Amino acid sequence: MSELDPTLADLPLVDHHCHGLVRRDLDRAEFEAMLTEAEGPGPLGGSLLDSQIGFAVRRWCAPVLDLPAHAPAEEYLARRAELGADEVNRRLLAATGTQTFLVDTGYLPEPITSPAELAALTGGRAREVVRLEALAEEVLAGGVAAGDFAEAFRSRLADRSADAAGVKSVAAYRVGLALEGARPTDAEVTAAADRLLRRGGKPRIADPVLHRFLVWSGIDRQLPVQFHVGYGDADVDLHRCDPLLLTDLLRATEPAGVPVMLLHNYPFHRNAGFLAQVFGHVFVDVGLATHNLGHRSDALLRELLELAPFGKVLFSSDAFGLAELYLLGTVLFRRGLGRYLAEGVAEDAWTAADAARVAALIGAGNAERAYRLGS
Repeated sequence: MSELDPTLADLPLVDHHCHGLVRRDLDRAEFEAMLTEAEGPGPLGGSLLDSQIGFAVRRWCAPVLDLPAHAPAEEYLARRAELGADEVNRRLLAATGTQTFLVDTGYLPEPITSPAELAALTGGRAREVVRLEALAEEVLAGGVAAGDFAEAFRSRLADRSADAAGVKSVAAYRVGLALEGARPTDAEVTAAADRLLRRGGKPRIADPVLHRFLVWSGIDRQLPVQFHVGYGDADVDLHRCDPLLLTDLLRATEPAGVPVMLLHNYPFHRNAGFLAQVFGHVFVDVGLATHNLGHRSDALLRELLELAPFGKVLFSSDAFGLAELYLLGTVLFRRGLGRYLAEGVAEDAWTAADAARVAALIGAGNAERAYRLGS
Protein backbone atom coordinates (compact mmCIF):
# COMPACT_ATOMS: atom_id res chain seq x y z
CA MET A 1 0.00 0.00 0.00
CA SER A 2 1.52 3.31 -1.06
CA GLU A 3 -1.32 5.57 0.02
CA LEU A 4 -3.98 5.46 2.72
CA ASP A 5 -7.64 6.03 1.86
CA PRO A 6 -8.39 9.19 3.88
CA THR A 7 -12.06 8.19 4.23
CA LEU A 8 -11.42 4.56 5.29
CA ALA A 9 -14.73 3.84 3.56
CA ASP A 10 -14.33 0.06 3.73
CA LEU A 11 -12.74 -0.16 7.18
CA PRO A 12 -14.37 -3.04 9.12
CA LEU A 13 -15.93 -1.84 12.38
CA VAL A 14 -16.98 -3.40 15.66
CA ASP A 15 -19.52 -1.08 17.26
CA HIS A 16 -18.70 -1.95 20.84
CA HIS A 17 -21.42 0.17 22.45
CA CYS A 18 -24.81 0.83 20.88
CA HIS A 19 -28.56 0.44 21.38
CA GLY A 20 -31.63 -0.64 19.44
CA LEU A 21 -33.71 1.35 16.96
CA VAL A 22 -37.22 2.74 17.20
CA ARG A 23 -39.47 1.09 14.62
CA ARG A 24 -42.35 3.60 14.60
CA ASP A 25 -42.72 6.69 12.46
CA LEU A 26 -41.75 9.97 14.16
CA ASP A 27 -43.03 13.49 13.82
CA ARG A 28 -40.56 16.39 13.71
CA ALA A 29 -40.54 17.02 17.46
CA GLU A 30 -39.98 13.32 18.22
CA PHE A 31 -37.20 13.11 15.64
CA GLU A 32 -35.43 16.14 17.08
CA ALA A 33 -35.81 14.83 20.63
CA MET A 34 -33.95 11.63 19.63
CA LEU A 35 -31.33 13.47 17.62
CA THR A 36 -29.22 14.51 20.62
CA GLU A 37 -29.07 14.05 24.38
CA ALA A 38 -31.19 17.19 24.81
CA GLU A 39 -34.80 17.01 25.92
CA GLY A 40 -35.94 18.14 22.49
CA PRO A 41 -36.87 21.39 20.79
CA GLY A 42 -38.24 24.11 23.03
CA PRO A 43 -39.81 27.52 22.47
CA LEU A 44 -36.61 29.34 23.44
CA GLY A 45 -34.01 27.06 21.91
CA GLY A 46 -34.78 26.89 18.22
CA SER A 47 -34.42 23.73 16.16
CA LEU A 48 -31.93 20.99 16.99
CA LEU A 49 -31.58 20.53 13.26
CA ASP A 50 -29.73 23.85 13.34
CA SER A 51 -26.72 22.29 15.08
CA GLN A 52 -23.67 20.28 14.10
CA ILE A 53 -25.61 17.03 14.15
CA GLY A 54 -28.53 18.49 12.21
CA PHE A 55 -26.29 19.64 9.39
CA ALA A 56 -24.50 16.29 9.43
CA VAL A 57 -27.82 14.48 8.96
CA ARG A 58 -28.62 16.62 5.93
CA ARG A 59 -25.13 16.09 4.47
CA TRP A 60 -24.59 12.36 5.01
CA CYS A 61 -28.00 10.75 5.52
CA ALA A 62 -30.01 12.55 2.88
CA PRO A 63 -28.31 10.82 -0.11
CA VAL A 64 -29.06 7.39 1.37
CA LEU A 65 -32.74 8.34 1.28
CA ASP A 66 -32.49 9.42 -2.40
CA LEU A 67 -32.21 13.13 -1.64
CA PRO A 68 -29.41 15.50 -2.60
CA ALA A 69 -26.79 16.22 0.05
CA HIS A 70 -27.81 19.20 2.20
CA ALA A 71 -31.50 18.78 1.36
CA PRO A 72 -33.58 21.15 3.52
CA ALA A 73 -34.72 19.71 6.83
CA GLU A 74 -38.38 19.79 5.82
CA GLU A 75 -37.66 17.75 2.69
CA TYR A 76 -35.56 15.28 4.66
CA LEU A 77 -38.28 14.70 7.24
CA ALA A 78 -40.95 14.39 4.54
CA ARG A 79 -38.89 11.78 2.69
CA ARG A 80 -38.25 9.92 5.96
CA ALA A 81 -42.00 9.78 6.61
CA GLU A 82 -42.68 8.66 3.03
CA LEU A 83 -40.29 5.71 3.28
CA GLY A 84 -41.40 4.69 6.77
CA ALA A 85 -39.30 3.74 9.77
CA ASP A 86 -38.47 0.18 8.73
CA GLU A 87 -37.14 1.18 5.30
CA VAL A 88 -35.18 4.11 6.74
CA ASN A 89 -33.62 1.79 9.32
CA ARG A 90 -32.76 -0.78 6.66
CA ARG A 91 -31.13 1.71 4.32
CA LEU A 92 -29.14 3.65 6.88
CA LEU A 93 -27.90 0.59 8.80
CA ALA A 94 -26.88 -1.15 5.59
CA ALA A 95 -24.92 1.95 4.61
CA THR A 96 -22.81 1.77 7.79
CA GLY A 97 -21.13 -1.46 6.73
CA THR A 98 -20.88 -2.46 10.40
CA GLN A 99 -20.94 -6.21 10.94
CA THR A 100 -20.56 -6.58 14.72
CA PHE A 101 -22.70 -4.83 17.33
CA LEU A 102 -22.30 -5.04 21.12
CA VAL A 103 -25.69 -3.87 22.30
CA ASP A 104 -26.56 -2.33 25.65
CA THR A 105 -30.05 -3.65 26.40
CA GLY A 106 -30.56 -1.79 29.66
CA TYR A 107 -32.25 1.36 28.34
CA LEU A 108 -35.79 0.69 27.10
CA PRO A 109 -37.95 3.81 27.26
CA GLU A 110 -40.08 2.23 24.52
CA PRO A 111 -39.96 -0.93 22.35
CA ILE A 112 -36.82 -1.00 20.20
CA THR A 113 -35.08 -3.57 18.04
CA SER A 114 -33.44 -6.49 19.79
CA PRO A 115 -29.73 -7.16 19.26
CA ALA A 116 -30.59 -9.89 16.73
CA GLU A 117 -33.00 -7.62 14.84
CA LEU A 118 -30.41 -4.85 14.76
CA ALA A 119 -27.69 -7.10 13.37
CA ALA A 120 -30.06 -8.53 10.76
CA LEU A 121 -30.23 -5.09 9.13
CA THR A 122 -26.60 -5.44 8.02
CA GLY A 123 -26.38 -9.23 7.87
CA GLY A 124 -23.97 -9.06 10.80
CA ARG A 125 -23.86 -10.39 14.34
CA ALA A 126 -24.72 -8.99 17.75
CA ARG A 127 -23.84 -9.69 21.36
CA GLU A 128 -25.53 -8.28 24.45
CA VAL A 129 -23.93 -5.98 27.02
CA VAL A 130 -25.76 -6.43 30.34
CA ARG A 131 -26.51 -3.24 32.26
CA LEU A 132 -25.58 -3.95 35.87
CA GLU A 133 -27.94 -1.53 37.60
CA ALA A 134 -30.96 -2.66 35.59
CA LEU A 135 -30.29 -6.29 36.46
CA ALA A 136 -29.78 -5.49 40.16
CA GLU A 137 -33.04 -3.56 40.23
CA GLU A 138 -34.82 -6.57 38.72
CA VAL A 139 -33.44 -8.75 41.52
CA LEU A 140 -34.48 -6.29 44.21
CA ALA A 141 -37.94 -5.83 42.70
CA GLY A 142 -38.43 -9.60 42.85
CA GLY A 143 -38.79 -9.51 46.62
CA VAL A 144 -35.34 -10.72 47.66
CA ALA A 145 -34.35 -9.96 51.26
CA ALA A 146 -31.44 -7.56 51.77
CA GLY A 147 -29.31 -10.31 53.27
CA ASP A 148 -29.81 -12.50 50.21
CA PHE A 149 -29.27 -9.80 47.59
CA ALA A 150 -25.54 -10.27 47.01
CA GLU A 151 -25.77 -13.97 46.29
CA ALA A 152 -29.00 -13.61 44.33
CA PHE A 153 -27.44 -10.95 42.10
CA ARG A 154 -24.31 -13.02 41.45
CA SER A 155 -26.49 -15.95 40.43
CA ARG A 156 -28.68 -13.81 38.17
CA LEU A 157 -25.64 -12.18 36.58
CA ALA A 158 -24.09 -15.57 35.85
CA ASP A 159 -27.25 -16.61 34.03
CA ARG A 160 -27.77 -13.35 32.10
CA SER A 161 -24.14 -12.95 31.10
CA ALA A 162 -23.50 -16.51 29.94
CA ASP A 163 -23.45 -15.35 26.31
CA ALA A 164 -22.87 -11.63 26.88
CA ALA A 165 -19.88 -9.69 25.58
CA GLY A 166 -19.62 -7.52 28.68
CA VAL A 167 -21.40 -5.52 31.37
CA LYS A 168 -22.03 -1.82 31.83
CA SER A 169 -22.26 0.55 34.80
CA VAL A 170 -24.20 3.82 34.83
CA ALA A 171 -22.80 4.91 38.19
CA ALA A 172 -21.96 8.23 36.53
CA TYR A 173 -25.67 9.02 36.27
CA ARG A 174 -26.52 7.91 39.80
CA VAL A 175 -23.65 8.86 42.14
CA GLY A 176 -20.79 10.07 39.93
CA LEU A 177 -17.50 8.32 39.25
CA ALA A 178 -15.63 9.03 42.52
CA LEU A 179 -15.91 5.38 43.58
CA GLU A 180 -13.56 3.84 46.12
CA GLY A 181 -11.48 0.99 44.85
CA ALA A 182 -12.00 -1.51 47.66
CA ARG A 183 -14.31 -4.43 47.04
CA PRO A 184 -17.28 -4.05 49.45
CA THR A 185 -17.95 -6.88 51.87
CA ASP A 186 -21.21 -8.81 51.72
CA ALA A 187 -22.15 -7.18 55.04
CA GLU A 188 -21.71 -3.72 53.48
CA VAL A 189 -23.77 -4.81 50.48
CA THR A 190 -26.52 -6.11 52.75
CA ALA A 191 -26.64 -2.84 54.69
CA ALA A 192 -26.81 -0.82 51.47
CA ALA A 193 -29.54 -3.06 50.02
CA ASP A 194 -31.49 -2.77 53.27
CA ARG A 195 -31.35 1.04 53.11
CA LEU A 196 -32.65 0.96 49.55
CA LEU A 197 -35.47 -1.47 50.25
CA ARG A 198 -36.63 0.47 53.31
CA ARG A 199 -37.38 3.46 51.08
CA GLY A 200 -40.10 1.48 49.34
CA GLY A 201 -41.29 1.99 45.79
CA LYS A 202 -39.52 0.82 42.68
CA PRO A 203 -35.86 0.04 43.51
CA ARG A 204 -33.31 2.41 41.98
CA ILE A 205 -29.60 1.76 42.55
CA ALA A 206 -27.91 5.00 43.62
CA ASP A 207 -25.48 3.98 46.34
CA PRO A 208 -21.67 3.94 45.92
CA VAL A 209 -21.40 0.65 47.82
CA LEU A 210 -23.86 -1.07 45.51
CA HIS A 211 -22.29 0.36 42.37
CA ARG A 212 -18.87 -0.93 43.48
CA PHE A 213 -20.39 -4.32 44.26
CA LEU A 214 -21.91 -4.52 40.79
CA VAL A 215 -18.63 -3.58 39.10
CA TRP A 216 -16.65 -6.13 41.09
CA SER A 217 -19.28 -8.77 40.30
CA GLY A 218 -18.72 -8.14 36.60
CA ILE A 219 -14.96 -8.35 37.06
CA ASP A 220 -15.34 -11.63 38.93
CA ARG A 221 -17.15 -12.91 35.83
CA GLN A 222 -14.09 -11.86 33.78
CA LEU A 223 -16.32 -9.69 31.61
CA PRO A 224 -15.21 -6.32 30.21
CA VAL A 225 -16.82 -3.56 32.26
CA GLN A 226 -18.11 -0.49 30.44
CA PHE A 227 -18.56 2.84 32.24
CA HIS A 228 -20.61 5.76 31.02
CA VAL A 229 -18.19 8.71 31.24
CA GLY A 230 -18.75 12.39 30.53
CA TYR A 231 -21.36 13.65 28.10
CA GLY A 232 -24.92 12.50 28.59
CA ASP A 233 -28.41 13.90 28.98
CA ALA A 234 -29.72 16.42 31.50
CA ASP A 235 -29.89 13.78 34.27
CA VAL A 236 -26.10 13.63 34.53
CA ASP A 237 -24.06 16.00 36.70
CA LEU A 238 -21.19 16.42 34.28
CA HIS A 239 -18.67 17.63 36.86
CA ARG A 240 -18.96 14.23 38.58
CA CYS A 241 -18.28 12.33 35.35
CA ASP A 242 -14.59 13.03 34.78
CA PRO A 243 -12.89 9.63 34.31
CA LEU A 244 -10.00 10.76 36.54
CA LEU A 245 -12.41 10.22 39.44
CA LEU A 246 -12.20 6.49 38.70
CA THR A 247 -8.48 6.37 39.47
CA ASP A 248 -8.81 4.54 42.81
CA LEU A 249 -11.08 1.91 41.28
CA LEU A 250 -8.81 1.50 38.27
CA ARG A 251 -5.79 0.93 40.52
CA ALA A 252 -7.70 -1.67 42.51
CA THR A 253 -9.06 -3.55 39.49
CA GLU A 254 -5.98 -3.57 37.27
CA PRO A 255 -4.49 -6.77 38.79
CA ALA A 256 -7.61 -8.69 37.73
CA GLY A 257 -6.65 -8.14 34.08
CA VAL A 258 -10.25 -7.43 33.03
CA PRO A 259 -10.74 -4.67 30.44
CA VAL A 260 -12.40 -1.47 31.62
CA MET A 261 -14.09 0.46 28.81
CA LEU A 262 -14.46 4.22 29.24
CA LEU A 263 -17.34 5.25 26.98
CA HIS A 264 -17.98 8.64 25.37
CA ASN A 265 -15.58 10.68 27.55
CA TYR A 266 -16.29 14.09 25.97
CA PRO A 267 -15.30 16.71 27.17
CA PHE A 268 -12.86 14.67 29.28
CA HIS A 269 -11.46 12.66 26.37
CA ARG A 270 -7.89 13.83 26.95
CA ASN A 271 -8.13 12.68 30.57
CA ALA A 272 -9.44 9.34 29.34
CA GLY A 273 -6.52 9.08 26.93
CA PHE A 274 -4.14 9.56 29.86
CA LEU A 275 -5.84 6.77 31.81
CA ALA A 276 -5.59 4.45 28.81
CA GLN A 277 -1.89 5.17 28.64
CA VAL A 278 -1.07 4.58 32.32
CA PHE A 279 -3.43 1.67 33.11
CA GLY A 280 -2.96 -1.51 31.14
CA HIS A 281 -6.60 -2.58 31.31
CA VAL A 282 -8.24 0.72 30.28
CA PHE A 283 -9.73 1.25 26.82
CA VAL A 284 -11.41 4.39 25.47
CA ASP A 285 -13.78 5.64 22.79
CA VAL A 286 -15.56 8.86 21.84
CA GLY A 287 -18.90 7.35 20.85
CA LEU A 288 -21.97 9.54 21.19
CA ALA A 289 -19.86 12.69 20.94
CA THR A 290 -18.67 11.84 17.41
CA HIS A 291 -22.03 12.30 15.76
CA ASN A 292 -23.02 15.18 18.02
CA LEU A 293 -19.92 17.16 17.06
CA GLY A 294 -20.56 16.61 13.36
CA HIS A 295 -18.05 18.59 11.31
CA ARG A 296 -15.88 19.10 14.42
CA SER A 297 -15.55 15.40 15.20
CA ASP A 298 -12.14 15.29 13.48
CA ALA A 299 -10.75 17.48 16.28
CA LEU A 300 -12.22 15.20 18.92
CA LEU A 301 -10.50 12.10 17.52
CA ARG A 302 -7.18 13.91 17.20
CA GLU A 303 -7.29 15.02 20.83
CA LEU A 304 -8.15 11.52 22.04
CA LEU A 305 -5.21 10.10 20.09
CA GLU A 306 -2.68 12.51 21.57
CA LEU A 307 -1.99 10.20 24.53
CA ALA A 308 -4.20 7.14 24.16
CA PRO A 309 -2.19 4.22 22.77
CA PHE A 310 -3.57 3.21 19.40
CA GLY A 311 -4.05 -0.32 20.72
CA LYS A 312 -6.42 0.97 23.43
CA VAL A 313 -8.89 2.97 21.29
CA LEU A 314 -12.20 1.48 20.15
CA PHE A 315 -15.04 2.51 17.87
CA SER A 316 -18.57 2.98 19.12
CA SER A 317 -21.57 4.89 17.83
CA ASP A 318 -23.66 4.80 21.03
CA ALA A 319 -26.55 5.20 18.62
CA PHE A 320 -30.01 4.92 20.12
CA GLY A 321 -33.39 5.09 18.45
CA LEU A 322 -32.46 6.76 15.15
CA ALA A 323 -30.66 4.92 12.37
CA GLU A 324 -29.19 8.29 11.39
CA LEU A 325 -26.99 8.16 14.47
CA TYR A 326 -25.50 4.86 13.33
CA LEU A 327 -24.64 6.21 9.90
CA LEU A 328 -23.20 9.47 11.24
CA GLY A 329 -21.18 7.67 13.89
CA THR A 330 -19.54 5.42 11.31
CA VAL A 331 -19.06 7.98 8.51
CA LEU A 332 -17.62 10.69 10.75
CA PHE A 333 -15.40 8.21 12.59
CA ARG A 334 -13.99 6.67 9.41
CA ARG A 335 -13.37 10.08 7.83
CA GLY A 336 -11.84 11.61 10.97
CA LEU A 337 -9.52 8.68 11.61
CA GLY A 338 -8.60 8.38 7.94
CA ARG A 339 -7.71 12.05 7.60
CA TYR A 340 -5.62 11.97 10.77
CA LEU A 341 -3.67 8.89 9.70
CA ALA A 342 -3.25 10.12 6.12
CA GLU A 343 -1.81 13.42 7.35
CA GLY A 344 0.64 11.47 9.47
CA VAL A 345 1.76 9.56 6.38
CA ALA A 346 2.16 12.81 4.42
CA GLU A 347 4.20 14.35 7.24
CA ASP A 348 6.34 11.19 7.68
CA ALA A 349 5.05 10.56 11.23
CA TRP A 350 4.38 6.93 10.25
CA THR A 351 4.26 4.81 7.13
CA ALA A 352 1.17 4.02 5.10
CA ALA A 353 1.50 0.40 6.18
CA ASP A 354 1.57 1.42 9.84
CA ALA A 355 -1.41 3.71 9.32
CA ALA A 356 -3.44 0.91 7.72
CA ARG A 357 -2.53 -1.43 10.59
CA VAL A 358 -3.56 1.15 13.20
CA ALA A 359 -6.84 1.81 11.40
CA ALA A 360 -7.64 -1.90 11.47
CA LEU A 361 -6.84 -2.08 15.19
CA ILE A 362 -9.01 0.89 16.12
CA GLY A 363 -11.86 -0.08 13.82
CA ALA A 364 -12.21 -3.68 14.94
CA GLY A 365 -9.04 -5.42 16.11
CA ASN A 366 -8.83 -3.86 19.57
CA ALA A 367 -12.47 -4.70 20.31
CA GLU A 368 -12.06 -8.25 19.04
CA ARG A 369 -9.09 -8.71 21.37
CA ALA A 370 -10.55 -7.02 24.46
CA TYR A 371 -13.97 -8.69 24.22
CA ARG A 372 -12.53 -12.02 23.00
CA LEU A 373 -14.96 -11.95 20.07
CA GLY A 374 -13.11 -14.64 18.19
CA SER A 375 -13.43 -17.17 20.99
